[in-house]
Amino acid sequence: MRRKVLALAALALALPASLPLSRPALAKDQASEAQTLAAVLADPRRTADKSRDQYRHPAETLAFFRVKPGMTVVDYMPSSGWWTRVLVPYLGESGHYIGLNPDARNSTEYFRNNTANLAGTLPAKAAEWTGVPAERIGAYNTQDLPAALNGTVDRVLIFREMHNLWRLNLLRSELLAIHALLKNDGLLGIEQHRARKDAPASYTDGNKGYLRVQDVIGLVEAHGFELVGQSEVNANPKDPADHPQGVWMLPPGLRGATDETRARLTAIGESDRMTLLFRKRR
Repeated sequence: MRRKVLALAALALALPASLPLSRPALAKDQASEAQTLAAVLADPRRTADKSRDQYRHPAETLAFFRVKPGMTVVDYMPSSGWWTRVLVPYLGESGHYIGLNPDARNSTEYFRNNTANLAGTLPAKAAEWTGVPAERIGAYNTQDLPAALNGTVDRVLIFREMHNLWRLNLLRSELLAIHALLKNDGLLGIEQHRARKDAPASYTDGNKGYLRVQDVIGLVEAHGFELVGQSEVNANPKDPADHPQGVWMLPPGLRGATDETRARLTAIGESDRMTLLFRKRR
């Protein structure tokens, strides 16, 4: 029954959100989008990023999140810009990329130092990374979001940051802000390090990077969203998700690895990840 439900959800996600196109027109659009993304992923400016494509599956992940050129997309906590370098050129001139960092004014000093003043740092970096003019790059911290943006965003994407929001007590305020940003038919895509179903609370408090699927779904749905799909595109069955120092023991960080453990950890690859899609609930 569970497989049947997931299959029906995947079928629903594959359908266009507005009036249906003819099969040939839809196939043509999908082929064009695939070609556009393939060109983006092959761009020489991504040379240093490509080694992680095997773990992050950018084409498959964006297809599952139903991200298309011309959309307005929020990249939540863009960090060093791995997804920025994909999304900005893929959304194209008719699209709108927005980087968003949390309101961390009451958080730890380390977190504040790494997330504050995104508007003053990201546009210039994104322009250097992608060749797109800095003035086309939106960048905000949540407390500085203009009210005019509310209800204008097609997609919000959160890549491996839910554990930080959870452990730093930022989840409620940030999810409410994201809910306000999205259009009524907008979608929230989440990729997150996946803990075992029976992982103890002491391992899923955010400090190890891993969260349980059922907890993430419950927390997000409690803030005005409904789950519409799950994908295994970023699954890694080799990851036992029980590392003493958390997800950061795996590549690329290999934190705490020793001569005895480095080869084993490297062979696992990057973490096992859930990939979830939610719709804004009115």
